[in-house]
Amino acid sequence: MSLYARARRHAWRMMGVLAAGVVLVVLVDRLAGHSTLAFAAAILMLLIANAPMLGFNCPTCGKNAFFRGVLVVPWPNRRCTRCGSDLDAPAPQNR
Repeated sequence: MSLYARARRHAWRMMGVLAAGVVLVVLVDRLAGHSTLAFAAAILMLLIANAPMLGFNCPTCGKNAFFRGVLVVPWPNRRCTRCGSDLDAPAPQNR
């Protein structure tokens, strides 16, 4: 599976975790009233789920697929913006 395909799967997973965090906050707000603990739990969920993002680096130069300059964006690049490598190419199989 290519680096881009794995990074894209991570982006979809993060959208699901974001939706789960919003649902958690809304449910706690409806059932127990306003609680900062629900916000803290949602933020902690997002931080833990997003930790693997730092591993989606270009195999040639090491630039992260989610970074555009100094900004982090929610969708990965198909091509490395530093060296121009195709991140959608299949990864070599080590056997």
